[in-house]
Amino acid sequence: MQLEPMPAEAVLAEAYGKAASEDYLAEEPGQRATARAILARIEEHTAPGRLADLGCWVGFFPDEARRRGWQAVGVEPSEWAAAYARERLGLEIENAPLLDADLPAGGFQAIFMGDVIEHLPDPGAALGRVRDLLAPDGVLALTLPDAGSRMARLLGRRWWSVIPTHVHYFTRASLRTLLGRCGFRVLAVTTAPKRFTVRYYLSRLGGYSPALGRLAVAAAERAGLADRLWAPDLRDRMLVLASPAAVRLAAPTNEIEEDGTSD
Repeated sequence: MQLEPMPAEAVLAEAYGKAASEDYLAEEPGQRATARAILARIEEHTAPGRLADLGCWVGFFPDEARRRGWQAVGVEPSEWAAAYARERLGLEIENAPLLDADLPAGGFQAIFMGDVIEHLPDPGAALGRVRDLLAPDGVLALTLPDAGSRMARLLGRRWWSVIPTHVHYFTRASLRTLLGRCGFRVLAVTTAPKRFTVRYYLSRLGGYSPALGRLAVAAAERAGLADRLWAPDLRDRMLVLASPAAVRLAAPTNEIEEDGTSD
């Protein structure tokens, strides 16, 4: 599925370049824990080498990768987020649109696109660019909303992943089809819950009912649970690992749909 009408690329590029938000900064411990879990999955298929995070935001993922022995770089269109990653974390970050970044062909053992591909008007062009950047035995990791999930079907247009900047909505089957057309072989598909504080998750209820959101956060504070990290797996966010199709990386066949769900 895709947004109709599709926003002009120039309009989206300007919006992403000006994007700034400190919400995730307060959730740094959970964001780093989420990054470590994804890196562990990538490392099941390749040893640490050069890694590019395309759409790295404030840089928690490439910083965690660097701590695990990766040579990590990031690309981020937001001037504010790129500056934070460079100045506060000391990361090598290029402030540029994802497809315009000056990166070496075949230069990366892993590429991560976290909550990115659903924002791109031409995801096929992006995946073609990524394939050129990957080493022949490299691994691409994608996280994104699963529009074919039971939660997405149940909530319909009120699903929390329906927002104006999500211009494409992928199911597991449609993403696998796109990856195949762009020269990738899928290695694994599983759910990918994010780790945030209980406070953060309960505050999101305010988008449906402000009063309910306030009451839920207040109850969690009284119980001493508001600042506890939580990663509820609602099974509506997926992690997909893929490699260039010409390469046959070892992977157990039961990893293709690890959580047993259908497309």
